[in-house]
Amino acid sequence: MRCPFCGYEDTKVIDSRPADGKKRRRRECTNCQKRFTTFEVVERPLLMVVKRDGSFEPFDRQKLIAGIYSAVKKRPVSVDAVSRLVDEIENYYANEMKTQVTSAEIGDMVLERLKRIDPIAYVRFASVYKDFTDVEGFIRAIRELDG
Repeated sequence: MRCPFCGYEDTKVIDSRPADGKKRRRRECTNCQKRFTTFEVVERPLLMVVKRDGSFEPFDRQKLIAGIYSAVKKRPVSVDAVSRLVDEIENYYANEMKTQVTSAEIGDMVLERLKRIDPIAYVRFASVYKDFTDVEGFIRAIRELDG
């Protein structure tokens, strides 16, 4: 880390602690002994979602949360469970260093996790995500819960 006062390349970390999802570090220059603070954050690649019509849009965590909330409405699913579900999906793609994903892949991941969390929420999400047009769609989704 370059010292902002004298430009010297060598600094040492005096203190390190978490702060608002970042890592706050107090540093001291080994040349001029002046101290300064830096913040370290994890840089995630921008994830683009390929929609069904072929268009692209940036991944929107809030949009995904809103879709899941409609499925879990009036169900015994906590806000933390929904947040963890979305965190898992975001972290998966960040760890894979993917920059592009289809909406179908995201939908399948949500369904896989909702199946374990709440079967009614699973069927509700599936009905919208898979665009059920008849009762047979619901029956297939319910059968998938067993298999």
